[in-house]
Amino acid sequence: MKLAVSLAAACAAGQVLSQTPASAGADANMLLTLKRLYPATQIKQITATPVPGIFEVVMSQNVAYIDASGRYFFVGRLLDMQTQQDLTAARVDQATQVDAGSLPLGDAIKVVKGNGSRKLIVFSDPDCPHCRQLERNLASLTDVTVYTFIYPILNPSSSKPKAAAVWCAPDPASAWANLLANGSTPSSQRAGCQPPIERNVALGERLGITGTPTLISADGRKSPGAASAERISQWLDAARSASVSQ
Repeated sequence: MKLAVSLAAACAAGQVLSQTPASAGADANMLLTLKRLYPATQIKQITATPVPGIFEVVMSQNVAYIDASGRYFFVGRLLDMQTQQDLTAARVDQATQVDAGSLPLGDAIKVVKGNGSRKLIVFSDPDCPHCRQLERNLASLTDVTVYTFIYPILNPSSSKPKAAAVWCAPDPASAWANLLANGSTPSSQRAGCQPPIERNVALGERLGITGTPTLISADGRKSPGAASAERISQWLDAARSASVSQ
């Protein structure tokens, strides 16, 4: 989302959008109008909110709000203080959701813990201190299969060689654990190994992953940061509960 450009264009579009009546079809009309005015912005959906005259706009992986005239955009959280609900949070989760089933897990380091029944996908950088903390937290997590995409974006000149060395080590999972635990880069390499590091970087960029670590659940939800093992476990269980209820 190019916010500065979008805001300027929205102000210019005020007269066009103000002609759209606030009826049951207003959100559809506004969606078509905004898509025509902002062809470079991926506008997915416009929906009326519980606040009269305010519409929710989903743009790529961003959620914003627009008034009925189309002149004013604002970004932030819409809260229902009576029910104590964050109305924006669920929509952000939907907008940033990943098709976890389509990810190329063959390009990730796989570690099975316990019965491996739950699935956790991690984008992690060799030089990321929070990634090291996450690895310590994951040590106490049970009954999960962890797929780690090595994603060297913080300091590529340093982390990309480490990422390649880990992937091409005889035992990539052990090499990754040792690197994050004590900083030791493996020296032994598998002959003819072609690390998927550039593919991982391109994949992360397509998914809108801008920081590490980033966690992805089986149902495609994203969660940034080094959460505790307990919190991750609850988060993974929520994905499993959702799949059972469907």
